[in-house]
Formats: sequence, C-alpha cells, structure tokens
Amino acid sequence: MKRQIPLALCFLFGIVMIITQFSPHPVSKSIYERVISGALIIGPFALVLATITLIQTHINRIQRRTEHWGYSFVVFAGLITMVAIGVPFGPENPIFVWLYRNVQVPMDATMFSLLAFFIASAAYRAFRARSTEATLLLVTALIVMLGNVPVGDLIWNSLLSLTGLDSIISQNGPSSARGWILDNPNLSARRGIILGVSLGVISQSIRIILGIERSYLGGGD
Repeated sequence: MKRQIPLALCFLFGIVMIITQFSPHPVSKSIYERVISGALIIGPFALVLATITLIQTHINRIQRRTEHWGYSFVVFAGLITMVAIGVPFGPENPIFVWLYRNVQVPMDATMFSLLAFFIASAAYRAFRARSTEATLLLVTALIVMLGNVPVGDLIWNSLLSLTGLDSIISQNGPSSARGWILDNPNLSARRGIILGVSLGVISQSIRIILGIERSYLGGGD
C-alpha cells in the first residue's frame, strides 16, 4: 500500500501535466501554474534532505576512517561557518560576501581550471591516430582549435588565396573551415543526439508514469 500511493500520484500528475501541455484552455494553464508552484515549494525540502544526507555521509566517513576522511571536517567547518553567518545576518552581510568572493569563487575557478587538464588528457588519448575514425577526429579537432585563434583565420585566408576560391567562398561559403564544421556535420550530429535523448526521455517518462520503472521508490520491483 505504501508503494501504491506514490505510483498513483505519479500517474495522476504525469497525465495531468501531459494534458496541460496540449490544451490551451485557461483552466489547463491554471493547473499547470499551480503544479509548478508546488514543485518550487518542494525544492527547499529537497535541499534540507540533501543537506542531511551530506552530513550523514561525512559522519560515516569519519567513523569508518575512510580514505581522506580528514577533509570531512573541512566540509563541516565550511557548512557551519556559512550557516552561522548567513542565517542570522543574511546573505548581504560583509563577512558572508567576503567568504563567498574570496573562498567559494576561487575554489570554483580552481576546480573548473583543473577540468581543462583532464579534458586535454582525454583528448590526447582519444585523438591518437590509430584508425581512420581517430585520424578524422584528430584532423577535425585541429581545424576547430586553429579556427579559435587568429592564426587559424590567417591560414584559412592564405589557402583560399592560393586556390583562388576566396571570392567564391566569401559570397556563398562559410567564413572558415571551423564555421563549416560547426554549422554542418557538428550541428547535424548534435541534432541527432538531441533527438535520441528526447526519445529516451519520452520512453523513460512513459515507463515512470505507467509504474513500470519504480527505481525512484528505492527499488526496482
């Protein structure tokens, strides 16, 4: 019985939201806005649950002395400090703003900067020309990367001048090889991926609405 109620609510709201998307009636629009407002109200409760889960996870790491468990104390220190300052004094408090700008923002910048090295490492492994497909990927990536720097435009214009195609390309063609790659094969591939993802989302949504997919209840049965 405990599982039947969430399944019934999921089915009900799923069908209602589908109908509101295809019905222009004012009542349908009103129901849609009310449901969206309810979802916004649920958001803070989800944030509280996420915070509780975060605390429980790091408490378990400390108790079990797992790898790098000492960093859990840093998490608690940051969490307690920001809550202790932000809740009573508000987000406009100078100390809160200083901590955000001088601690949070630099850490975010550092994390995303490190991602560039991971991407470069992955690109190095993927672009090694061991096959025809890898070679094509390597050449395409080099063209796109060169197109993002001024020397790429210089090379492109020089090639057009040598081949005598500069007048034709300037009128009817792309501004660069990079532009042609991004506007044609890349855009076609992106649309294909988006279409496939959309079909997958629709299929998964139907499974959830009909109660076939029940993993959100905590199990697959």
